[in-house]
Amino acid sequence: MEALINPTTLADQAYTTLLDAICDGTLKPGERLTQAVVADRLKVSRQPVHNALLVLKSQGFVRSAGRRGLAVAPVDQGFFHSLFEFRAAVEPLAVRLACARVKTKDIARARTLLADGKAATRRRDIRSMIEADMNFHIFLYELSGNMLIVDAMRLNWQHLRRAMGTVLQQRVVSTRVWKEHTAIVNALLARNADVAASQMEAHIVRAHSDVTHALETSAPPMRGIEIR
Repeated sequence: MEALINPTTLADQAYTTLLDAICDGTLKPGERLTQAVVADRLKVSRQPVHNALLVLKSQGFVRSAGRRGLAVAPVDQGFFHSLFEFRAAVEPLAVRLACARVKTKDIARARTLLADGKAATRRRDIRSMIEADMNFHIFLYELSGNMLIVDAMRLNWQHLRRAMGTVLQQRVVSTRVWKEHTAIVNALLARNADVAASQMEAHIVRAHSDVTHALETSAPPMRGIEIR
């Protein structure tokens, strides 16, 4: 076998670029995606775009649009309801497991993540706020030591990115989120698994309510302009 030259393939790069565009709203729900147009836009051949779109379809970010090929999937309220039910079961378990594994070196990491999130909130930098929120939760998944939780929730957070921007624009919500994160960390560092799990469950329930309200009150998404 020959040595690999690039750390990521063109298909990987096409996937990441398209995923980011879908999650940050650059590509709108309902927007049509054709291999030829996307390949031309990304300056690559159709094959890596084809592979990237197949993965995105399998993960629910794009769907078939009949003879029109593929289109960006809608932000579906029913899907998010299921996702938060899953989170409410999994994340209290993750933090409970993390309490048994937390070490001195993890304390500094937890404090840094809290500081990053609060700083992003003060700046009202939505992209950084979403990233900080995601990084905080992934830290807890990794600290749990359960790789099934890590892998499942990494993907689920990509879906969550599609709704979090609207939610975190509300200052009262974004400020409250980091107060709740702080309470979870305090219980974690005290190795109080029951309190940490309870705090996490309450945090997920409130986040579910926030996302549901945002999806119900936001205007119907406009169909995006086809990439050219």
